[in-house]
Amino acid sequence: MILTIASLCIFAYLLGSVPFGLIFTKMLTSKDLRKTGSGNIGATNAARTGGWILGLATLVCDILKGALPVLIASAISAKNGNGPEEIRMALTAIAAVCGHLFPVYLKFKTGGKGVATAAGCFAVFAPAALGIAVGAFFFTALVSKRVSAGSLAAALCLPVNVLWFNQSLIFFGCAVVISLAIIFRHKDNIRRLFAGTEPKFRKD
Repeated sequence: MILTIASLCIFAYLLGSVPFGLIFTKMLTSKDLRKTGSGNIGATNAARTGGWILGLATLVCDILKGALPVLIASAISAKNGNGPEEIRMALTAIAAVCGHLFPVYLKFKTGGKGVATAAGCFAVFAPAALGIAVGAFFFTALVSKRVSAGSLAAALCLPVNVLWFNQSLIFFGCAVVISLAIIFRHKDNIRRLFAGTEPKFRKD
C-alpha cells in the first residue's frame, strides 16, 4: 500500500510539474511566460500573452494533469477493493497540485496558482462540490472582472462543500490543504485587491 501511494504521488507530482503554459507560449510566440504579463505560467497569463486559444489549451492541460493521476488512483483502488481509496486519491491530488505550485522542472520556482489543476482533481471525487466552487468563481470573476478574485472565492467555498457532499473527513482535509495552498499562492493578488491595483482581465 505504501509503495503504491508513493508511486502515485511521485507520478502525480512529476505530471503536475509540467509547465504547459510556458511550453505552449514558448512554442507559439517565442515569449517566456515568466517574463510577460503577471509572470505566472497559468492559463490566465497565457491568454493575456498569446490569445484565448493558447489560454484554453493551457487550461485544459492543467486540468488534465490534475484529473489523470487521481483517476489512476481511483482505478487502482477500485481494483484492489475499497481499502485506503480516499487516502490514495487525496494524497495523489495534493501531490499533483504541489507539482503545479512548485515544479521540479523549474527548480521549484515560478509555479502556477494551482486552480485549474485542483479543479481537475476534484472533478474526479467531488464533482458536486467543484460545481458550486466553479459557480462561485464565475460569479465573483464576472462581478469583480478579476480572475484572482474568482479563484479566491472558489478556494474559500470548496472545503465546506466537499464536506457537505462527500461526507468524508479525508477529502475535506485534502480540500483544506489545497485551498490554503491556492490562497497562499494568491498572496500578492490579495494585497493588490485590497489596494485596488489588481488588473482586470482583458487581452492586452
